[in-house]
Amino acid sequence: MAITMPKPDAGILARRREIASAMRAIVPGEGTVDGAEEMRAFETDGLTAYRQMPLVAVLPETVDQVAAILRYCHAADIPVVPRGSGTSLSGGALPLEDGILLVMSRFNRVLDVDFDNRCAVVQPGVTNLGITRAVEHEGFYYAPDPSSQIACSIGGNVAENSGGVHCLKYGLTANNVLGVEFVTMEGEVVRLGGKHLDAEGYDLLGLLTGSEGLLGVVTEVTVRILQAPETARAVLIGFPTSETAGAAVAAVIAAGIIPAGMEMMDRPAIHAAEDFVHAGYPRDVEALLIVELDGPKAEVDHLLARVEAIALEHGASECRVSQGEAERALFWAGRKAAFPAVGRISPDYLCMDGTIPRKELPRVLAGMKALSEKHRLLVANVFHAGDGNLHPLILYDASKDDEFERAEAFGADILRLCVEVGGVLTGEHGVGIEKRDLMAEVFGEDDLRHQQRVKCAFDGKHLLNPGKVFPVLHRCAELGALHVHKGTLPFPDLPRF
Repeated sequence: MAITMPKPDAGILARRREIASAMRAIVPGEGTVDGAEEMRAFETDGLTAYRQMPLVAVLPETVDQVAAILRYCHAADIPVVPRGSGTSLSGGALPLEDGILLVMSRFNRVLDVDFDNRCAVVQPGVTNLGITRAVEHEGFYYAPDPSSQIACSIGGNVAENSGGVHCLKYGLTANNVLGVEFVTMEGEVVRLGGKHLDAEGYDLLGLLTGSEGLLGVVTEVTVRILQAPETARAVLIGFPTSETAGAAVAAVIAAGIIPAGMEMMDRPAIHAAEDFVHAGYPRDVEALLIVELDGPKAEVDHLLARVEAIALEHGASECRVSQGEAERALFWAGRKAAFPAVGRISPDYLCMDGTIPRKELPRVLAGMKALSEKHRLLVANVFHAGDGNLHPLILYDASKDDEFERAEAFGADILRLCVEVGGVLTGEHGVGIEKRDLMAEVFGEDDLRHQQRVKCAFDGKHLLNPGKVFPVLHRCAELGALHVHKGTLPFPDLPRF
């Protein structure tokens, strides 16, 4: 499955020096980067298999600068790719050769912490973990915690609707964002939501969260903060097969137990993580569950006993409960370091992201084994078992023959399997470019057209992050959003690919 990007506009490329000069007038000094070597740092994101240099990279510091950049690009028909920390695993922040890369990393301040209303107002460049660090002295924290939380920015979390190991109980980014300020492609500054619990009218905040940079550029985020639970304990549970572990996951949820986190790793991932972190994971099991319960101590103790009983009924060979905060943190350290740990045992890997109904875990795990044999590549499984969000890591060596092409095909087949059992293409990484050409596996043509009509309402020229999410880019006129006068389209040069 060869992934292509829109053909760059030769006219824009020819004006590169002029455009860089205009950007430097808006963001002077080191805020505008147009040297070939300096821009190399921005040529890719977390999906490093794909690389492309931007036309110019711009790092604004104020909302006025962001608005001015977007107004200029809108008037000059120049594409814009918003970028946070660049940790996207779906290619969502991959630059365009004829586009401005709008890097929001300088928006890195915590603007307000309101413990009375249990919320914080932050700029989009603040790291996910940085929010917790800003409020933990009063016993609060920010619940969504993707494994990349030490590096990923909250603006990127909003763009991808990121989750994490505790999203089973506490929700994804969408469940923890109360408001945003964003700038439209025309340079208009808009506020949605705020410190209040809910807003009137259409849920535009929900629409913007997970929109992957296609609708606007976020410049401020109001998030919900929670008080840390009285007690939190985790249990490591080993199983003889991945299928029995998957069945145990479904049984725990069916029993009405909602753990704070419920993660699963298979043998390759267990060994890689243990070699890297030394978390005390058992090496003689085929699958490992990490289940965390939190709340009042009596409730946690009771639920731990129930989870252990269910695990033993499903053939668990080992159950070990954390005996203190340090040990609980160590259990999670291994899981959160699984991605870099796997990077030590394979020259390259693709990290996939699909979501399935929990009851289909055994079937999908068995299916991935068959696909591994079909494509002659190994796979290590690390995923959010409680909500069925899979993260298979496909191991390959890009320097060998056709291994990258086989890895791409393997990943596409995994995602098709997810859809086949009633799941979806993504849980938290977004569609980006990675899953763009698989959108038709889930959505019909009418579905995709309706989604693009929403895009047209925010960005009529399709200048924000083009080439991402939609497999075929339709002009707004074709979708009935713009008037065609005497057979002439208002924007005849918009690319289609």
